[in-house]
Amino acid sequence: MSVGRPLLPIFAPTCSRSALSSHPVWSSVFSPARRCYASAQKPSPSRKKKKDVKTRKPRGDYVQYDLKDAEKFSLCDAMRYIRAFEVGQPPTSAKYEMHLRLRSPKNNIAIRNRIRLPHPVKTDLRICVICPPDSKYAEAARKQGATVVGDDAVLDAVKAGRVEFDRCLCHVDSLQKLNKAGVGRILGPKGLMPSAKTGTVVRDTGAAVREMVGASEYRERLGVLRMAVGQLGFTPEEMQQNIKAFIGQVKKDIGQISDRVTKELHEVVLSSTHGPGFTLNGEFKSQTVSSSELSTL
Repeated sequence: MSVGRPLLPIFAPTCSRSALSSHPVWSSVFSPARRCYASAQKPSPSRKKKKDVKTRKPRGDYVQYDLKDAEKFSLCDAMRYIRAFEVGQPPTSAKYEMHLRLRSPKNNIAIRNRIRLPHPVKTDLRICVICPPDSKYAEAARKQGATVVGDDAVLDAVKAGRVEFDRCLCHVDSLQKLNKAGVGRILGPKGLMPSAKTGTVVRDTGAAVREMVGASEYRERLGVLRMAVGQLGFTPEEMQQNIKAFIGQVKKDIGQISDRVTKELHEVVLSSTHGPGFTLNGEFKSQTVSSSELSTL
């Protein structure tokens, strides 16, 4: 058997000499593939820039829907349907709630006030009066029905997390002590922090407590005013008087700030604690049910 020249494997590199150097230059059979792979790794040309999207300007006022084709109800009809949703609920626990939607610009003056309705809705309010416990102001507050009266003891209880009242008043002489106590971070989020702006820093504690008993507070949030206007056992006539008083007071509040901001009443909705809302059309009587049938549960 003759010994010939050994065969090189297929994948073995071949050797050649460069004309400029005496050292061998090794090249691979797959060098073209490597060149293709290297070319694939080259950065791709820059993509076309996206067209500039026009940024929408934020709306200056809240969205209001057209009520032209919306279904509306009289007061008696709305009460009839709401009572159907509240079947089985205690008459004093479920409440009729009024929602007033306003045409109002955003980030502007918010309406906030307190009103004593002709027929009070909440008669079990726990009222706190911050004043010296042995003063004549404390005695007058207790006579009118205040449940919590004092200064240091009340503030210490609030710091400990015991807020056992629904409304809070403060006498003028105790305002400095209230501010130093640093309870605003606790009472503020609950809407209970007394301030001169809301009329809860008073001089005559007896008259203030008497006015607050049975009174209801309302505040505009996102262009809507919400407040309880009746208990489930109220008659349509009592509801009508409370609704008229509430809307009339809101119109007065709008008139007081009309020189600074424009607000208009857009929609009146009646709902309940567990029921849906019904847009009112301003009428009282119903064609299907009489007010006498709604006077009793």
